[in-house]
Order: sequence, then C-alpha cells, then structure tokens
Amino acid sequence: MNNNLSADVVVIGAGVSGSLLATRLAKAGKSVLLLESGPKVSRDALVERFRASAFKSDFMSPYPFSEMAPQPRYTPEPNGYLQQTGPHAFNAQYIRMFGGTSWHWAAQLWRYVPNDFRQHSQYGIGKDWPIAYDDLEDYYYQAEVIAGVGGAPDNGSPRAKPFPMDAVPASWLQQRVTDRLAPDFTVLDDCTGRNSRSFDGRPACCGNNNCMPVCPIDAQYHGGLAAAQAEASGVNIITEAVAYKLEHDIQGNIVAVWYYDWNKVSHRVTGKTFVLSANAIETPKLLLMSVSDKFPQGIANARDNVGRNLCDHPAIGVTFDVDEPIWPGRGPVSPCSIGQFRDGEFRKEHAPFRIDISNASQVASVTKELLQQGYFGKKLEEQIQFRAARRLSIKNAMEQLPDPNNRVTLSSKKDPLGLPTPELYWSVGEYEQRGAKVTRDNYDAIAAKLGATNIKHSKEGEFSNRQHITGTLSMGLDPASSVTDAFGRAHDHENLFMVGTGVMPTVGTCNVTLTAMALALRTADKILEETQHA
Repeated sequence: MNNNLSADVVVIGAGVSGSLLATRLAKAGKSVLLLESGPKVSRDALVERFRASAFKSDFMSPYPFSEMAPQPRYTPEPNGYLQQTGPHAFNAQYIRMFGGTSWHWAAQLWRYVPNDFRQHSQYGIGKDWPIAYDDLEDYYYQAEVIAGVGGAPDNGSPRAKPFPMDAVPASWLQQRVTDRLAPDFTVLDDCTGRNSRSFDGRPACCGNNNCMPVCPIDAQYHGGLAAAQAEASGVNIITEAVAYKLEHDIQGNIVAVWYYDWNKVSHRVTGKTFVLSANAIETPKLLLMSVSDKFPQGIANARDNVGRNLCDHPAIGVTFDVDEPIWPGRGPVSPCSIGQFRDGEFRKEHAPFRIDISNASQVASVTKELLQQGYFGKKLEEQIQFRAARRLSIKNAMEQLPDPNNRVTLSSKKDPLGLPTPELYWSVGEYEQRGAKVTRDNYDAIAAKLGATNIKHSKEGEFSNRQHITGTLSMGLDPASSVTDAFGRAHDHENLFMVGTGVMPTVGTCNVTLTAMALALRTADKILEETQHA
C-alpha cells in the first residue's frame, strides 16, 4: 500500500469535465492529482486500431478494453458489464481511458435553451435547475472558446458573443435537405467543436466522415486534448488507477480516496478537496461502494438520491430513400438538425425534441441490405451506388423527464478487482411516448417533402439511448430531492464536489457535453474562490 500520495485537490476521472477543472485549478497554483481508471493511449494508436478493426460501425472498436477497468461493449457480443433490470434496456457506452468518452463523439456542443432551466416553473412538469441560463452563459462561452465551437447563431440559445469558430461548410446533403424542407422545417448548422480553419495546432475538417469513432486528423475537439492540456499544466495524472472507496472523518469531510492499480495493489490518496468526474454511471457506483458506519448507504447518499433520476434521450429513428442523390458520407457525419420542437407550450403535453439529420456514409448498411436481398455481381454494384447516394437517416434527441425510479445501483456481479458492476433500471414514460408520436408524424412529413420511398421507422415502443447520460447526481436546492448543490458540492460533505453530466437535473433536447464543461469550469472557480486564502 502506498500512503504518500497527496494534493490540494484530488480529481477522479480524466474525461473532458475533470480535465478542464483540473487544468483551471493547476493554472491557479493548486497541486492537483488526477486518477483515471483506464490507460493512456496515443491518438495515433487509436486511429490505427480503427483502421484495423473489422467493426467500423462500432464506436468502441478503437478503444482498448481491460477487465481491470471494464466498460460496456456490445460488439461482436454484449459483454454484460451493465446489468439491465428495467423494461427498456439502457445500453450505455462510455470509455474508461485518459480523455474519457468524448473520444468517440461527433463533437456536438450545444447550449440548452433558457426554459430548460425553469421547466417546472414554465410548464408545470419536470424540474427547475438551481441556476438559470444567465448564470451559465459566460461559462458556456468559455467552453466554446476552448473547444473552438461554431454553429447557427439563431438556435434558441441567446448569446452575448458570437461563436468563436465559423461552421464547417455545408455538405451537399445539408444543402439539398435545407432547401427542400423549407419553409415548414428550418434546418440549422449543428453546434460543433470541429475546426473550420486551423485552430489550436490542429487542422481544419476535411470531411473524412468518421468523426465517430475517431477523427483521423484531429480536426475536432475531444477529451484527449483536455487531458493532455491538464498534464501540460502541471496536473499529476495517474492512469490505471481504479478508485473504489472514499474515506471520511468524524465530521463527514472526505479525507482520502482509495484506489487499486491494475495489479490490485491498494493505494491511499489524501487531499483537501475531492472532485468526482468519473461519468454519470461510474461516479454513483463509487459513492454507493463507499459505505461506512456513519454512511451505511454510501457517501452523499443519506437520503437515497444517488443514482436516481437516470435520464437520456430516448430516441426513435427513420430511414428512407430520397428521390434524388444527396450523397451522404461527404463531409462530417452530423452536420445539421431541426430545432423548432425544442421549446414551446406543447411541453406541457409531450416531450420536446430535436431532429438530427445524419450525413454518415450509407454504403456499409446498404451493401448489407442488398446482400440479404440476394443481389450480387454488377447488379449489386449498381444498386449500392443508387441506394447509398439517396439513403437518408434521421433520429431525434427527445427530452426524458427525471424519474427517481430510473436509477443506477450496484449489482451482485463482481469485476476482476472484486468491485460490483453497475445495475440499471430504465423506463420510458407516457410523456415521452407522446413525444415519440409527434416525432413520428414529423418524420413522415419530412419524408413526404423529400419524395421518399422505402420508409422504415424504428419499431414502435422501442427506444435507443443517445449516450447523453444525466441526472444520477442531480443538483438542486433541496437535499431531500437532490445530491449536490448549485455548484456540484455534495449536500452532506463540505469538501466533495461532482462534475460531469450526472449533476444535470434534466437532459434537455441537445447533446449534454457543453453544459457539463461549463458547469465544471464554474465549479473550478467556486473551489478557487473558497480556497484562495486557505
């Protein structure tokens, strides 16, 4: 056992939120130690792993897997790391590695709309946040500057300053869909951290169309860049360090975190302030594992709120063939969307949503479809060209209301370090079911305007999660119904903070990373404010 590790601030989880927070604290003069359960792998090695993979559509394929820090995998077969107990499977994907899950994303960095923060006050449903949009506006911009975000300025989220980056030029697909859906549907540039010019030592996007699972030229921002910046700022990062217990003193303050290295040697790290940033499933797992006589239900869980209110975007999709070639696959995979259903009085009745228009290449899926239909030879080649040029895929990001019954708990299954694996219960309610019905009607209207044939909706009553995991560490003013306060501080532990998407009380209708980044920067400033004279 090693008892000599200590720092002013101990951060657990080297994803984008923990890394940004650690960087800010280190630059302000704090000693910061960051523990990451997974390994450190170079981006070049990840790109090579992607090129060598037989499963190009599997976003996890480039990322190493270890039984010592297991993560959910579904290809070629599900590994069963997440135990499912609810009526709807919550097939979460996340990466336990230096840089975290935003390695394998499309760099979508949206702001919430103001009414997302006052949903209950405005519409009598859902939850209000303990902060308002204006409390986060400047932090949103700070995060956008770090990531180099561009997008459509008039997208429902007010801005004090313009985007720091111009949007990537529209693909042919985006141009044709925008023209043909107007005026009934307004297609907007997505808000993305994707370079439209050389920025921060990285090149402009050249449209490789595999933003997910990894950009081969590093044109888009990701957590690996954030973690590298933290390291360059003086943060001491220890990888392959699996935190398994928080230790507290008699007053309930956290005094140490215990971790296993991958040889199962135990280490104790002391500090003055602790920050958990191990994603919205692994962080509650750590809290629930940290039981003691004083806290028999785990740290920060005196009122049994840790892990509850698990939310995501329950998504439905549709594919169809447009009556003209639109050439998906030329440009970034996720360039544009329809945002007119994100907010309005209808939120009293059904879930709001945003419609994502995919520009991902359809060649692989079309080829598989044609082979199943018996095509071969020249006819196969002709049909691949014909269908792949016309196939359009769209899906929604629909808000799910927080439900305390949807939760993360500990399963009876143990990993090779002897730690319990997560157990998930997830159910999609009537509010979201009504939102799905409205979404489906709009899908049909969109298909009609594009002269669609071969329309295939996802199966009614089934939903996929979008990997926008929120709510399990929900912030709020009332300790009876939340885990943390407005700055991510645990209600019951003065020196314990949490960052990442788990602290977000509601999931809204957009990708959640930018809000998590903004909240992490705000929490960092709060820690500095309180400790500057300590």
